[in-house]
Amino acid sequence: MFQMSQILAISLFFHLLATTIWVGGLLITSLMIWPEARRTLIGSGTLYLFLSRMRQRFTPWGNFSLAVLIVTGLIQMSLDENYSGFLSFKNTWSVVILLKHIAIGGMIVSGAILQYAVFPALERTTLRLQHGKDGLEDWHALRKTEIRLTRLNLILGVAVLAFSAWAITL
Repeated sequence: MFQMSQILAISLFFHLLATTIWVGGLLITSLMIWPEARRTLIGSGTLYLFLSRMRQRFTPWGNFSLAVLIVTGLIQMSLDENYSGFLSFKNTWSVVILLKHIAIGGMIVSGAILQYAVFPALERTTLRLQHGKDGLEDWHALRKTEIRLTRLNLILGVAVLAFSAWAITL
């Protein structure tokens, strides 16, 4: 059977891998893919299709990463010597972990809005545009919302990393 240190090591490995996929994906998308796609494909119907396909490819990876992060995070938290119980704030570590969880909650909410409201509307608008129908103004407004929420998600993701680093030092 596994020892606690082995369980913790395995959990930490998958936690870091999922963090890399989720937050790294947000960074690459925000800082590299969107700006370059916009520069090279602006005014082209290909832009709509490209961004749609990028969303379709990233969303399952992001969702899977979130599930892995929740499971592995709970394992790590319960094995940490600073953990004193659910909603127990007897030390600084507990407060930092609470702040981290609030940031994660914000990521989940903004991600859910993107996935269940903005993305479907973008897909419908993209289909209209591909079939030569009106909708360019709607598409641009939805893209602005997507960009804002993704940037919020990215900022919160960086905050999660900062709180994680802080918690490790306590």
